[in-house]
Amino acid sequence: MTLTAFIASWLLCLAAAMSPGPAVLMSARIGLREGLATGAALAAGIGAGAIFWAVTALFGLSIVFDYAPSLLIALKWLGAAYLIYMAYKMWRSADVPLATDDGTDDVRSAFSAFRLGVTTQLANPKPAIFFGAVFAGTVPETTPLWVMGALLFMIFLGETVWNITVVRIFSFETTRRGYTKLKGVFDRVFAGALAALGVKIAAT
Repeated sequence: MTLTAFIASWLLCLAAAMSPGPAVLMSARIGLREGLATGAALAAGIGAGAIFWAVTALFGLSIVFDYAPSLLIALKWLGAAYLIYMAYKMWRSADVPLATDDGTDDVRSAFSAFRLGVTTQLANPKPAIFFGAVFAGTVPETTPLWVMGALLFMIFLGETVWNITVVRIFSFETTRRGYTKLKGVFDRVFAGALAALGVKIAAT
């Protein structure tokens, strides 16, 4: 695998990471609610989830989907159901006030945030389809393991840094104060967007 092909493959993955989806939406919400530190743990979980899909793609995910398309359909429906369930929970808690004005009492642990990032990424079949159908085709079978490892690390780094950037944008104190005052509105907007993504995933 040439250096040019390596960079092109990574940039393709970065562009996919930057496209709007559940991961970006969750990063924005956690940045608003819980700040940069918790959001960074979430972003690392999102990056780990991307690595899972990339590794399974390199080991024949697209072949599995070709021979058993029902598995892809099941994955889409399960992922959509999980996203809609998360949206339902957000909607139900929209009117529940934060424990303090700055929301610090409601901040989850780093491990909990990391786990949320992983489950959000795994519940979204878009990365599975992208890595299985697009990414795997850019990595020649003769690629050395150390090059694959370096590419996987760069994918993790790109996903994590991008989502930390999203978290940072939404974690500024002025933005968070506005969220505290309009929590019900913000949470319902996030819930509606997440549910819409779930419906779109199930329908396509």
